[in-house]
Amino acid sequence: MVTEKSAKTVACLLGPMFEDSEYKVPTDALREAGFQVDVIGEKAGVELKGDKGKVTARTDLAIDDVKAVDYDLLLIPGGMSPDKLRADQRFVRFVRDFETTGRTVAAVCHGPQLLAAAHLVEGRTLTAWQTVQDDLLQMGAIVKDEAVVEDRNWITSRKPDDLPAFTRAILASLNAAGPRVGAR
Repeated sequence: MVTEKSAKTVACLLGPMFEDSEYKVPTDALREAGFQVDVIGEKAGVELKGDKGKVTARTDLAIDDVKAVDYDLLLIPGGMSPDKLRADQRFVRFVRDFETTGRTVAAVCHGPQLLAAAHLVEGRTLTAWQTVQDDLLQMGAIVKDEAVVEDRNWITSRKPDDLPAFTRAILASLNAAGPRVGAR
């Protein structure tokens, strides 16, 4: 029997040099809570290493094989991963398509770089790693230097120290959301 909780699926966009804890902490918590997390990369079955070398992740699916409408939440860990992914229009298009669903987008540290590349930050309130904050301001975002900033369907955080609050906000969002129409 598939429960509403287990039917919810998270798309985690991941590239090389992701921040180890910003991938591991939320994905471990999501999986422990019964949610499916699909790690989506350039190609399926590729092993990616975190920038600290402590965590590796294997991509479950290729970006060409996924659709934004099939997911309940989009997770964008930080590190160098978002900078690499934003150079690939397939990832930028996925982020833009996901935003049109109105479902929760959770980005931490450098993760908002993908939101910026998709031209979504103007007028939105969010946070990010300190060096990314000024870029967001220049693009018309309202930036707060806080552990977690929620704006409509977005949850953003600044750094690894914010992960407990960031993860709680993600879980609360998924638990509060009703079932997705056409859930797998």
